[in-house]
Amino acid sequence: MSTLTTIGFDADDTLWDHEKYFVDSKTRYLDLLAPYVDVIALEARLHETETANVSLYGFGVKSFTLSMIEAALATDGGDLPSPCVSDILQIGRELLVHPVDPYPGVHDTLDALRSTHKLLVVTRGDLVDQERKLAASGLLGYFHEIEIVSDKTPQVYSRIFTRHGDGPRRAMMVGNSMRADVVPAIEAGCFGIHIPSDYVWSMDIDSDPQDISRFRRLTSIADVAAIVAEIG
Repeated sequence: MSTLTTIGFDADDTLWDHEKYFVDSKTRYLDLLAPYVDVIALEARLHETETANVSLYGFGVKSFTLSMIEAALATDGGDLPSPCVSDILQIGRELLVHPVDPYPGVHDTLDALRSTHKLLVVTRGDLVDQERKLAASGLLGYFHEIEIVSDKTPQVYSRIFTRHGDGPRRAMMVGNSMRADVVPAIEAGCFGIHIPSDYVWSMDIDSDPQDISRFRRLTSIADVAAIVAEIG
């Protein structure tokens, strides 16, 4: 087996909390509109709108905010007061500045690996928002390269780990999303390390990969260094 030389880390919900703030924002959104619409219908419409809009707006807070507005307007039947749109925009603005606090074990893990492996951040979403969170996290100094991409596919992982490392066969991807971080990375030839998070977006759920020889599931990012040593 080739020596592992390069390790990619997802950012949101792998290095710090993120989805829980989306969950809270969605609750505030539904509470805001409850006097004017059928909340169950609105929640279903929001899910449909988010899913459809990813191909247009990509991932991230701005796409979510536009989807909230679109779903509200499509559900209200003409009864939604105009100030509600401003309130929805405010929910989105607050989501753009949520706290960024690394999980326990993140600093120690990155510090243990950075002298022996090339460390990358591979994250998807809005460029400005992701750059803000990375700067606020205090983790930038651990990483050799940052890749902010529109989506995560086997082709994207192959390109990234070939450009910044020794190819996908000598790379590992660590993340909380089975669909975005693990399955496509393994399909590209990488090792895929799944660290489940407390909150998971519906579009990030997927079955375990078919190639389990290159798949590991951990309970904490603090366990990554031991897996790296085991794999070699």
